[in-house]
Amino acid sequence: MIVKMFRITCVFALITTLTACGTVSGWFKEDVYEVPPTELAEFPHEFEPTIAWSTDTGGSEDIYSSLAPWIQGDKVIAVDSQGEVNSYDAQTGKRQWRVKLKLPVATGVGGGEGLILVGTKDGQILALDELNGSLLWKVKLSSEVLAPPKATRGVVVASTSDGRMTGLSKTDGQVLWNYQRAVPLLSLRGASAPVLADDKVIAGYANGKLVALSIIDGKVMWEKSIAVPRGRTELDRLVDIDADPVIVNNTVYVVAYHGRVVALSLDDGTFLWTHDMSSRSGLDVAVGDAVYVSDDEGNVWALQDGSGDSLWRQTRLLRRKLTAPAVVGDNVIVGDFEGYIHWISRQDGRFTARVKVASSAIRSKPVVSNDLVYVMAADGTLTAFRIK
Repeated sequence: MIVKMFRITCVFALITTLTACGTVSGWFKEDVYEVPPTELAEFPHEFEPTIAWSTDTGGSEDIYSSLAPWIQGDKVIAVDSQGEVNSYDAQTGKRQWRVKLKLPVATGVGGGEGLILVGTKDGQILALDELNGSLLWKVKLSSEVLAPPKATRGVVVASTSDGRMTGLSKTDGQVLWNYQRAVPLLSLRGASAPVLADDKVIAGYANGKLVALSIIDGKVMWEKSIAVPRGRTELDRLVDIDADPVIVNNTVYVVAYHGRVVALSLDDGTFLWTHDMSSRSGLDVAVGDAVYVSDDEGNVWALQDGSGDSLWRQTRLLRRKLTAPAVVGDNVIVGDFEGYIHWISRQDGRFTARVKVASSAIRSKPVVSNDLVYVMAADGTLTAFRIK
């Protein structure tokens, strides 16, 4: 196992180096030039986005961290890389409580059923009371928690980096069930968060599989291949589902790296339509209209819901490491590596507004709730915008 992890670490070190440098010498026989991100072009703003409030939540210096905020009732919950958890009033941004766990965290908080749930790099799940942040219970799982845990129907569901999905008792954290899939030798850093719907847990895996598990006992209800490994090298054959599935009107929408965008029936996993595409970031859905996707090159797409046909493509954000789009009124918004939020018209893909909210990257999908959309930057800047 030590040798295996060493090999994976070396590969990721190489990938990180290639990403960080324009020209790299010494790794290959010839220098490799990486095309820089697209420079932002000016355009006439059609409106000025309104900031409702903004605050500093701590953030993280880890380039792999994605500390998205969690909305629960009238609260916005955020955590930083050292495990400081803050609860804010969703409308005003006023802090309601703060807890310093002093534990290493790589992903945002989750929750449900009165709990705020924190997963740590050393495999712990901690359940806090949503009213005051007091610790209710904690339990140690098998490996690092890379996606926010969720709770419903008396069960807390958490995924870990070793491919294991675990169901825990909401009351005391006792393990109720386990489901595990083998993790490929090489996979992307990150994990799809479990999505809970009705009596199912929908989960994406590093082998390109999408699985529906029973929330009660963890048994497989259906399983589908979203991407199939192809290519001559291990990098070519990566097919991770890192983006969170989105469920709307009994339909599951998901996209895979080196795979496709897929719409499936929540009931039995029947494919409704597909569209070839590669994305780590993810997608969002406007009911009865379109599916919006940020692909790995930095294109933002609108696909017709029901057929997967392309409606438009915005090509002027290439290589800017975009977040998944979020549907915000008549626009979709995406964040980028320089701390900008871009408003893009759902009608035709034109830019309508742009705001720089931080000097650091925005890595997590903006979160929409009621009349506000929340944006988290890597430096911990949490900004709430009014939706027009």
